[in-house]
Amino acid sequence: MTFTIVDTGKKKGSPVSGTVRKDGLVFSVQIPTLPDNGQLVEGGIEAQARLVFAKLADAMASAGGSLADVMMVQVYLVDSADWQAMHDVWCEVFRDPFPTRATVVVKELMKEGMLVEIVAQAHLG
Repeated sequence: MTFTIVDTGKKKGSPVSGTVRKDGLVFSVQIPTLPDNGQLVEGGIEAQARLVFAKLADAMASAGGSLADVMMVQVYLVDSADWQAMHDVWCEVFRDPFPTRATVVVKELMKEGMLVEIVAQAHLG
């Protein structure tokens, strides 16, 4: 199977593609690191949630779509107490009809200090 790596201007050199597209399907994984230097954004869950959703919006635009094309998002949080803050940002970012969402609390994420990670699936067309 072949797919297209969506160029989001992300830092090169990683063995993982952040966003890929095959026909009208787009798959994207976003973490709260700054695109220019790979550093974790400071400011807690609200800042991290804003960044991952902003990066998703950029990825969707680079793929030829928008957040309105997102059908499903999986949200991984390290603390269930962060759900409301993430949900508040979600409500600012997405509009009705909202994508489906699964929110999962995990023990930890791969980068120390990371509070949220998202996986999104979209369909263009």
